[in-house]
Amino acid sequence: MLIEIPVIFFFIAFVFSMLGMGGSQVYIPVLFWFGLDFKTAAIPLGMLLNVVNSSSAAVTYARKRLIDWRIGLLFGITMLIAAPIGTLANHFLSTKLLILFFALFTAVSGVLMWIGWQPKQPLTTKRRTVLGLAGGSGLGFLAGLIGRGGGSFVVPLLYMAGISAKTAAATSALAITFSGVSSFLSHLATAAKPDWPLWGGCVVAVFLGSQLGSHVMAAKLKSGAVKKIFAIVLLAIATILIVKDIILA
Repeated sequence: MLIEIPVIFFFIAFVFSMLGMGGSQVYIPVLFWFGLDFKTAAIPLGMLLNVVNSSSAAVTYARKRLIDWRIGLLFGITMLIAAPIGTLANHFLSTKLLILFFALFTAVSGVLMWIGWQPKQPLTTKRRTVLGLAGGSGLGFLAGLIGRGGGSFVVPLLYMAGISAKTAAATSALAITFSGVSSFLSHLATAAKPDWPLWGGCVVAVFLGSQLGSHVMAAKLKSGAVKKIFAIVLLAIATILIVKDIILA
């Protein structure tokens, strides 16, 4: 087991748990850059760590009463159903094309959060239901397709629907746990080749980082800070992916 990977993932989990994201958009590229096969090793392990991070953070946010349960459960259940369909589609696409999808959607998410547009009127109950069903289905498919929990899409969407960045991040942690479990099990059943010592070390590191990060967010950070950190992290990830694995590949 490469000891560097769990150490790196502890700090990634610390940051991404504060943003309501599982972190698979970083775990997967890091594993790939360390030499693991993209489809059989990087994506399955990245999705497992995504679930560990998001579920651990969601427990903290639930205790702090930061989660919008109605929309979070609607997103989570529909993402759970749609994610396996995206996972099946994954096997018909090339690795380079998957990485390109990965980078482009990460960049779009970062820009949307940085702009920070929100509607003047809050969502009605009916519109929240429609958003949860339609948004969850679409994002679940996308999460399964490109091997992500979906947090980088859920948080901007909830924010632009009128929910504060802090509540959006907490609610996202709940929602992406559902899709992450579905995507991980689908990849585990179809393509994964586990390296158990590496997987175990990474799980422990991510759990500890997630617990620390979620408690810091709940107690210390304001919504404006969450939004800015979220945007900067996503844009940095997208830039690295595009330069290193698309342009220079």
